[in-house]
Amino acid sequence: MSLRRRDLFKTIAGAGVMALAPRVVHSEEQFARATRATPSPRIKDISVIECQPQGVRLTVVKITTDQDGLYGYGCATFTQRADLVKPAVEKYLKPFLLNKTTDRIEDIWQSCYDSSYWKNGPVLNNAVSGIDQALWDIKGRQAGMPVYQLAGGKCREAVDAYGHASGAEFQDVIESAKQYIAQGFRNVRVQVGLPGMAGYGSTHKGENNLKALHDKPLFEPAYDMRRSLKLLEICRTELGDEIELLHDMHERLTPNQAVQFCKEAEQYRMFFLEDPLSPEDLDYFRQIRQNCATPIAMGELFNSPHEWQPLIEQRLIDYIRVHVSQTGGFSPARKIAILAEQYGVKTAWHGPGDVSPVGHMANITLDLVSYNFGIQEYAEFNDRTKAIFQGCPEMKDGYLWVNERPGWGIEIDEKVAAKSPFTASPLNGGWGEVRKRDGTVIKQ
Repeated sequence: MSLRRRDLFKTIAGAGVMALAPRVVHSEEQFARATRATPSPRIKDISVIECQPQGVRLTVVKITTDQDGLYGYGCATFTQRADLVKPAVEKYLKPFLLNKTTDRIEDIWQSCYDSSYWKNGPVLNNAVSGIDQALWDIKGRQAGMPVYQLAGGKCREAVDAYGHASGAEFQDVIESAKQYIAQGFRNVRVQVGLPGMAGYGSTHKGENNLKALHDKPLFEPAYDMRRSLKLLEICRTELGDEIELLHDMHERLTPNQAVQFCKEAEQYRMFFLEDPLSPEDLDYFRQIRQNCATPIAMGELFNSPHEWQPLIEQRLIDYIRVHVSQTGGFSPARKIAILAEQYGVKTAWHGPGDVSPVGHMANITLDLVSYNFGIQEYAEFNDRTKAIFQGCPEMKDGYLWVNERPGWGIEIDEKVAAKSPFTASPLNGGWGEVRKRDGTVIKQ
């Protein structure tokens, strides 16, 4: 044994350092065993689990390692183009990643991001998200810790959430909101139907006197603007000042109308207005900021840093609410949260039914570890979903709670998942179209 190694050995043994072994080292052989690097797990297989337990297509990536019983899950849900995500994972990313070690999450994310040459597309981002989240799940299972511990630990005990109150008429929305309040929710998103039109967030089977030049779903922005502002007035009056109100504009108004709406809504003291503009009209956020102090949340349709970075850096929004799998997974979303914190922007991750329970757990993990957490969108899981995804986040008194099992804490019953396959639909899961009276397509 060399003098340098002998001195090191004596120092460690004499100090009784326990970090390298569960007990004090007494021999050179024990020292060698204690300091020998454990081989990192390698990717043995990558598969895709597809299911539709609540009428919405969910896609989850499973990475299996060469160590018995060690695997992980990641959300790759892109409902509107679900059939494209599976081949993106299995035909392109899988051959690229087989036999790579699972411990280099950032390196794998960056290399996958570059592998298609063109970047920031929703199919690639969701495929990479499935890989990224599955690697974090594996890391947590290895460490015997939930992922939030690996990301620095909790900033709060649980996650404040909002429910979706809706109805055909104003009073229906009020009653829906009161049901959420009775469950302990302090925050409700309110949406009302438009008679005879395809309103967002609620339906109305009534008639109107508008004659359209087509037979597609009808929507007129000015009608929606007036009816939604009336809804906010009624909700603030009947629900009181202690309930936080949210409303989704869903990019359906013209930019100028969006500025007007946000200005008029200021008097109702909103928690936030969601997505007032489409990604193509981001420069209008400056006009909104110059005209009112209504809090704005934006990002559901974002895929690229070129979309969210300017809004955050110029403090033109108050909440960033991207769809985590559309940005590429937990790793880039964590970076978005940290960037946003520096500019006083809070998080409000997209969390509807077209996010798998694995993705919801990733959302809640980000909520727990981010100092600048704002609020979390809530989607309820039915019994079929819970039978497939065992360990879903729990809702108690308007708060979401993460489970404390290692990784994401979720196990998937693939046999049960196979009993809820993707079903055929006219648009194959696509979003559909809504048009103005003259036939112009509405952004949505």
